[in-house]
Amino acid sequence: MIKITFPDGSVREYEQGVTGLQIAESISPALARNVLACGVNGETVELNRPINEDANVTLYKWEDEEGKHAFWHTSAHLLAEALQELYPGIQFGFGPAVENGFFYDVMPKDGEVIKEGDFEKIEKKMKELASKDEALVRKEVSKADAIKEFKADGQEYKCEHIEQDLEDGTITTYTQGSFTDLCKGPHLVSTGAIKAIKITSVAGAFWRGDAKREQMTRIYGITFPKKKMLDEYLVMLEEAKKRDHRKIGKEMELFMFSERVGKGLPIWLPKGTQLRLRLQEMLRKMLAPYNYQEVICPGIGGKSLYVTSGHYAHYGKDAFQPIHTPEEDEEYMLKPMNCPHHCEIYARKPRSYKDLPLRIAEFGTVFRYEKSGELHGLTRVRTFTQDDAHLFVRRDQVKQEFENIIDIILKVFSIFGFENYEAQISLRDPKDTEKYIGSDEIWEESQNAIREACKEKGLQCREEEGEAAFYGPKLDFMVKDAIGRKWQLGTIQVDYNLPERFKLEYTAEDNSKQTPVMIHRAPFGSLERFTAVLIEHTAGHFPLWLTPDQVAILPISEKYNEYAQQLAKYFDSMGVRAKIDDRNEKIGRKIRDNEMKRIPYMLVVGEKEQTDGTVAVRKQGGGDQGIMSKEDFAKKINDEVAEMLKGVEC
Repeated sequence: MIKITFPDGSVREYEQGVTGLQIAESISPALARNVLACGVNGETVELNRPINEDANVTLYKWEDEEGKHAFWHTSAHLLAEALQELYPGIQFGFGPAVENGFFYDVMPKDGEVIKEGDFEKIEKKMKELASKDEALVRKEVSKADAIKEFKADGQEYKCEHIEQDLEDGTITTYTQGSFTDLCKGPHLVSTGAIKAIKITSVAGAFWRGDAKREQMTRIYGITFPKKKMLDEYLVMLEEAKKRDHRKIGKEMELFMFSERVGKGLPIWLPKGTQLRLRLQEMLRKMLAPYNYQEVICPGIGGKSLYVTSGHYAHYGKDAFQPIHTPEEDEEYMLKPMNCPHHCEIYARKPRSYKDLPLRIAEFGTVFRYEKSGELHGLTRVRTFTQDDAHLFVRRDQVKQEFENIIDIILKVFSIFGFENYEAQISLRDPKDTEKYIGSDEIWEESQNAIREACKEKGLQCREEEGEAAFYGPKLDFMVKDAIGRKWQLGTIQVDYNLPERFKLEYTAEDNSKQTPVMIHRAPFGSLERFTAVLIEHTAGHFPLWLTPDQVAILPISEKYNEYAQQLAKYFDSMGVRAKIDDRNEKIGRKIRDNEMKRIPYMLVVGEKEQTDGTVAVRKQGGGDQGIMSKEDFAKKINDEVAEMLKGVEC
């Protein structure tokens, strides 16, 4: 008998060789029907994989990320099987599960093109194959046999992958029906659970992401265990199109892109700039009680700075390449990170234990090269501004400072109505420690520091191995927006390594020299990404305190333009942002247009309002609000703003 320990700590005994599915059946028939994969000692495996020794076991359903991953990974294989039948001779690259669904990179035979008009027949073939409930059979194969098998099938890309990337003794294949794929898994036990299928798009993708290699066809899809889930997803997609920050940002004149300026380089227009500055000012007020010292660093740095920090070794290939000056051997880089500059600020003079914590903050603009095909509005750009800070602390101060930052991030979420979020502790991959810097002892200490701080704050966290930065673990906050999409906003990182690399030190109370710990933190993450998420979360209906235009004054004819100007001047003196729509249009058209611009309040003014010194108030989405004096209306706006920002200044 072996002992199986469940996530709640309970233990049951089973016969050696028991499978995840048999364990689920022993608990309840309903669980057995809904379970998709299982975790065995932290590794996700198929439900029919035998367990031969004592183990910690987690059963994953659709609600779990691991369950979805196995479902969509299997769906990628199902897509490939359908393409193999529909397009004989097609070659396959990689086909992974992604955050929402899956894709497969393929190379059709010469002269064949897979286009949007083919989606329906691909979906039909996938449904036909899924209905056969084909079992996925896992097989361990030698490198020689794998090359022989895929070469016989004419799969050149698979053979290249085996020859260049895989080691003998680590290779497995999965077969369903007549299709065999090179894969590590995990998968569903069979294809029958896949009930609803949608091919969503087709695009080009270079083999291995290398622009010098041939371009393949990338086919995206998504599947669900129930048709109702697919229907709901398609409705969400339509809503997402309406909320697209690129579309709304253009309508509200917040930002723009220019091909001449360059891809992925956003230009903030006047209204967007004012919105961005208000975000910065809000954060400054929140940080005031914590004694942060704000700095401004140059947008470039000597290459040696990033060699010292380790960023050049770990990100050099993905960064903008070094800038060579007329001086021999002089090289600079566009700044990819703010932290090395802040380390230099710390090192500029001797530090004492009494100086710590030292909190250095910067709205620092950084530059990172992203491939053209991966750029997307403000969420994926080549330059962005981080609401960055680096805290240099003693080891006994790490937990308290970490907890303070958690408070700041959660307050930001509260102000913007991000109520649905989860926290993730991103850890080093224990199986691949070569890509990280620092000793095992330092990593263990820093990871435990995050765990303890989260426990102190009562923050429920999940842990994810392999997601840490190269220099240290981190706490990431994943926020769900108004239509259920997940975004990564806010991060805190504990770093014992960069201070050592820069030889930072302070004089301790016993007069010894000690190395400080560095905490990286960014509540917004970046102003660009945060703005994009906020646009899509609110559909452009920003909080009243943040929105570029709070009020639109609508004179019903040109006779009342002068009164409208008097009102605008008064509101400006009262700190209320008002614009005048004095176009020669009917009042109904003006109301509709300003509703479309998402301006929270509209003030209609005509002869009666001018005579009485009043305004007729309309609210965005709320219709007529009645007549008010200009003084009462200004007070109403300022009171609403004050209520929204209550508690910003801690």
